[in-house]
Amino acid sequence: MVFEFYQLAATVYLAAAVAAALGFTLPSERLSRGAVVGLAVGVVVHTMAFWQLHEGERTPPLTDLAYVVPFVVWMLTVFYLLLLIRVRLIGLAVVVAPLAFIGTFVEFLGAPALESGAQPASPIWSHIHVLLASAGLALLAAAGVAGALYVARHRTIKSKRPASVRLPLPSLEALDRLNALSLVVGFLLLSLGVVTGVLWTHAVEGRLWPGTLHSNATLAAWLLLAVLVAARFGAGQGARQSALSSVAGFVLMLLAVVGVGMLA
Repeated sequence: MVFEFYQLAATVYLAAAVAAALGFTLPSERLSRGAVVGLAVGVVVHTMAFWQLHEGERTPPLTDLAYVVPFVVWMLTVFYLLLLIRVRLIGLAVVVAPLAFIGTFVEFLGAPALESGAQPASPIWSHIHVLLASAGLALLAAAGVAGALYVARHRTIKSKRPASVRLPLPSLEALDRLNALSLVVGFLLLSLGVVTGVLWTHAVEGRLWPGTLHSNATLAAWLLLAVLVAARFGAGQGARQSALSSVAGFVLMLLAVVGVGMLA
């Protein structure tokens, strides 16, 4: 049943991606709104797939890329839909929808292995760790996107030339606030994910730190991210520098979690 839910979610996300692309190129706000509706439906179906997966006795760990990537993308999509309540970001569906489809398609391919792969005990800590760490990564991705948009829009304003691509984006001040909120909450959730990961390791293996390449790279990226967060909120860093730092911080964490995970 999990496999069918993943397949349906991937199909809905693909339809949303097509609608978003058409709405962006025509342009058509009706198609863009339809893409947002498709994302909302896809999130519901994807949530049902996660529910079915966690109803089983075996829970895949965060280090399994067939699980972490789509879960992070799912959290990012949920965060994007929540942001639409307060901020006009319909045009960004052209970015979010393809990411949602790709992430779910990865999970669709890995679903049979996830259903059959045996995992160690301690499902409570594993569930909490996956939820917190994935939510943290999703919010750091949102901070990185907001930072990249801030830099692009700031450069366009400074050049005093009309933008070649027009998106219904918020102001620089709104992007900076979005960046700050996503960064601080994402870092907090990711920190709690690291703590619960330690507790999970202790419960399963009887030690506090696994010492693997993946865990060491994640810890190093988290320490660098902590420095960037301290500079953002404690050293009076400017908005543009903070935007660049948030992009760099997310890239570092992505390389540590996904890149090193693929090598491992």
